[in-house]
Amino acid sequence: MNYFIIGDDDTVLGFELAGVFGIAVDNAEQTDAAFSKALEDSNNGIIIITEQAADMIRDRVDKLLFSAAFPLIVEIPGSNGLKEERKDLRTLVNEAIGIKL
Repeated sequence: MNYFIIGDDDTVLGFELAGVFGIAVDNAEQTDAAFSKALEDSNNGIIIITEQAADMIRDRVDKLLFSAAFPLIVEIPGSNGLKEERKDLRTLVNEAIGIKL
């Protein structure tokens, strides 16, 4: 099972340094294409997407979040920080995968 990151340049670079493949996006068209690419590979078990990127394709992300069990979609803050007051990344991942890290 692989991870896949979609987000801004700094976030994607940080994850790539940890060995997670991803695509940096700047607009809705790029985000939609990256999301499609992530979904094409059945080895991608967890798709990590920044809040800002997810907001660009919110309908598509929410449809998958609420209708599919796999792959798991995890929204994280981007390099610009939290969109609003939210739980920290560790808590989000723990809740998403059901394992305490």
